[in-house]
Amino acid sequence: MTLFRKCVYCKDDKEKEEVSTYKSAGGNNNQVKTFAAIDVGSYALELKIFEISTRNGIKEIDNVCYQLDLGTDSYATGKLGYDKMEELCRILKDFGRIMKQYKVDAYRAYGTSAIREIKNKMIVLDQIEQRTGIHIDTISNSEQRFLDYKSIACKETSLEEIMEKDTAVIDIGGGSIQLSLFENGTLVTTQNMKLGVLRLQESLNHLNARTSQYENLIDEMVSSQISVFKKLFLKDKSIKNLIVVDDYLSAIVDRKIAKIEGRVFDIPTAAQLMELMRTHSDRDLAKLLDVSEDSVHLAFISFVLVNRVCKATNVERIYVPDVTLCDGMAYEYGEENKLISIKHNFEQDIIACAKNISKRYMGSRKRSETLEQIAMNIFEAMKKIHGLDKRAGLLLRLAALLHDCGKYISLANLGECSYNIIMSTEIIGLSHTEREIVANVVKYNHLEFDYYESMNKGTNLAKEDYMIIAKLTAILKLANGLDRSHKQKFKDVRIVLKEQELVITVDTPVDITLERGLFKHRAEFFKEVYSITPVIKQKRS
Repeated sequence: MTLFRKCVYCKDDKEKEEVSTYKSAGGNNNQVKTFAAIDVGSYALELKIFEISTRNGIKEIDNVCYQLDLGTDSYATGKLGYDKMEELCRILKDFGRIMKQYKVDAYRAYGTSAIREIKNKMIVLDQIEQRTGIHIDTISNSEQRFLDYKSIACKETSLEEIMEKDTAVIDIGGGSIQLSLFENGTLVTTQNMKLGVLRLQESLNHLNARTSQYENLIDEMVSSQISVFKKLFLKDKSIKNLIVVDDYLSAIVDRKIAKIEGRVFDIPTAAQLMELMRTHSDRDLAKLLDVSEDSVHLAFISFVLVNRVCKATNVERIYVPDVTLCDGMAYEYGEENKLISIKHNFEQDIIACAKNISKRYMGSRKRSETLEQIAMNIFEAMKKIHGLDKRAGLLLRLAALLHDCGKYISLANLGECSYNIIMSTEIIGLSHTEREIVANVVKYNHLEFDYYESMNKGTNLAKEDYMIIAKLTAILKLANGLDRSHKQKFKDVRIVLKEQELVITVDTPVDITLERGLFKHRAEFFKEVYSITPVIKQKRS
């Protein structure tokens, strides 16, 4: 176990009395907040202390990192060993003492794949909280990658400028990598592959491979998946920039070797660095770079992955920002508490991701956009009744955009096929529960609604999630009924809530007999959920 600490600014070093619990993220929106972010990662535990203010933005004031390999146990056995558990709790207690010293206003602690993949996750997390007072939330892969993406925005002021040219982002973790493509600053696709450095290291150990064989073996293990990614998503695209987010390679690129300046380098420089790592032993490189031998070893695996992606994409420039998940957590906290100004529209990236999934499965763009517009008009008109927040509105938009993706597989089983596609496809920025909500809303847009006892078989949906599904499904069914012919007949729809009626006035000169006939059936479920009767009226311009 190794400790790294970089103290940028210390507010108060006086030791405070240790207590068993700490303030969770939230509280009053003061002008300045001291925020702590804890990342329980596959290979290391990191604590960053930030000062976040409306005036100065996000300022890192302390950074503590312990190397602790949780991933090897987790990926190999599905459990954490006793010694690892003891060390994990000891480190978290240290983090707790540091947070007390800084008098943090709020904290968040996230566990990633090493915690996510253990079989007894709930037992482990409860034991950690009881012993350390720190509550750890396990985030899904798509949430983790979205925060890593936000971490780039946190540190890199020229993100929009970089993204102007077609860009790929490779996010390398212990258990998996995430490859995302951006065109003109918009997310085109994102895919997860089980090719993380610790998982690859475990495979190499099983093969009893010599160090000299590592590069070829890793290349063989990853080439097939990256080739499939290229065939499906890259095609003839020309990628100019590759942004690398990881905990391994980023630790050595700022050591001023191979003429790397500003954490940006071209492909010839990358080749020089690769040759340096290829021809030196881990011990010699550790001495040269002033890092641990383990770090050098994992950085080599990470660089082989980067090298393989470079070959597939023909990138011209590699950028390795000095960011971690903790930076994304600070950005998220500042964003939610309106302490920082947001330059990039991250919600639009989620929507763009859904649109590209719909396109992949031959969804109708015009039909989806019409359905989205009508559904959101109903959502806004009903906001005093449904009690749902802005996030639920985003889930409704995603459901509208993905409403017919299942027809790619079967027109007869559209609902079930759509559900399976959405549950099997990662949507960056959504939790597993949110993805399940979207999938169920799309499913029950086409099928009769199942009530809680029936729907909850084989799933762990909370009653609150079930009610969100019911409310959003009622809205989407109603919106779908207004465009049942798929001909976008209504050029203007005006929706007003009047006492116990939702009056929907459609402006169209064409015949809407079909819509009127099918509207009553779809309105019945809406009335059941909201006790509001939808009424359709036609206005002929």
